[in-house]
Amino acid sequence: MRVNLRKFLIIGICVICAWLLFSYTTYILSYFSVPKDSSKKSLVELETKLEKLQKQLDNDVSWGNKLLNKMKNHLKKQNEKQFVAEQDSSIDIKSLNPILPVLVIACDRITVKRCLDNLVKFRPDKETFPIIVSQDCGHNATYQMIKSYTDLDPTISVVQQPDLSEIPLTRAKAKFKGYFKIARHYRFALNYIFRHLGHEAVIIVEDDLDISPDFFEYFLGTYPLLLRDPSIWCISAWNDNGKKELIDINRPELLHRTDFFPGLGWILRSETWDQLETKWPEAFFDDWLRDPRNTEGRSCIRPEVSRTYSFGKVGVSKGLFFDLHLRYMQLNGEFVEFTKLNLTYLIKDVYDDNLTSLVASLPESTAEDVIMGYGTGPVRVLYSNAKSYQRAAKKLGLMDDFRSGIPRTAYRGIVTCFIKGRRVYLAPSYEWTKYDPNWG
Repeated sequence: MRVNLRKFLIIGICVICAWLLFSYTTYILSYFSVPKDSSKKSLVELETKLEKLQKQLDNDVSWGNKLLNKMKNHLKKQNEKQFVAEQDSSIDIKSLNPILPVLVIACDRITVKRCLDNLVKFRPDKETFPIIVSQDCGHNATYQMIKSYTDLDPTISVVQQPDLSEIPLTRAKAKFKGYFKIARHYRFALNYIFRHLGHEAVIIVEDDLDISPDFFEYFLGTYPLLLRDPSIWCISAWNDNGKKELIDINRPELLHRTDFFPGLGWILRSETWDQLETKWPEAFFDDWLRDPRNTEGRSCIRPEVSRTYSFGKVGVSKGLFFDLHLRYMQLNGEFVEFTKLNLTYLIKDVYDDNLTSLVASLPESTAEDVIMGYGTGPVRVLYSNAKSYQRAAKKLGLMDDFRSGIPRTAYRGIVTCFIKGRRVYLAPSYEWTKYDPNWG
């Protein structure tokens, strides 16, 4: 295929050159004949013809260059797709020998013990996955709990956030001071990991997360995607619509691209932090990361079945989000060997083409018919605006809110779920180009 495309490009270039040469010769013969009458009138006519000839040649060259560039771009895209299709896996992770430290964000919950117990239990390699706890709040009981781990294992360490001062806030913002402190803590902790310790990447969890048995395998297997595809800026272990009745529990190996930052167990590279840190927000950093302007329109990878589960009912959100949503999330229990899987289907060009063509080929249905169990096989449910999206999402049991106009788990405006044994794609009825920040 590559050889044929190259031949096609070479032949095309030759045709363009021959055509331009023929045109040029024709013009020379027709316009450059020296007239017998060498009067001033003839000279003026000759100059006029020369100007017309120059303009025509300029247009021909411009047209030829445009055609040549189109052919080059077509060849490049075809070669990229061919290259991806020929790969058995994205990158050989064993040849990389990465060190992926786990950063635990902690504050004043002694239940950090539950988080650390699971990290220690499922950690396959201490050298590959050192554990670093960053503690804010200055809570001594929590610090002593963390120290009980660091004293026994040199691959587990703790650092305390030095700035415990109160952040001056207006009366309107005072009720959100917890979110301001969290953003400040994250900035300190990530600078410590990347600038002080010099790590290339980090897995970030908070002190109220359980993890799946294949948590480390998941990140080890997907990490190469960050190195290979510049359109991906993070890998997350979380599915915002990961309730049991909305996922295919029999497909724990299935992964998706998403434009919505999921958080709750995610991996970040140092070079990405260099881009984010200079404009890091004072508060609500997670929603800030959901604005495409801050992440340069890049995407994340998220699983069909979550690899983390939040048990932290008490926090800055006062437990409201937990009671309404988090308690119902499904944690994966089956070990998937991601390092042995071919994940090239997640590369942008491949994924976008496959998703777009698949959704366009599916029969249409309504959210009501899906819930009633009418029909079988995958379907698409269409929406035309924010209100029609929310009506369909509520009916299907999906989260219906937006951040910077992006629905949770959406990719190119499409939200996928699995209901009553069938794959459902909640998709725009129009040609999607970008998200509308006015939604929500």
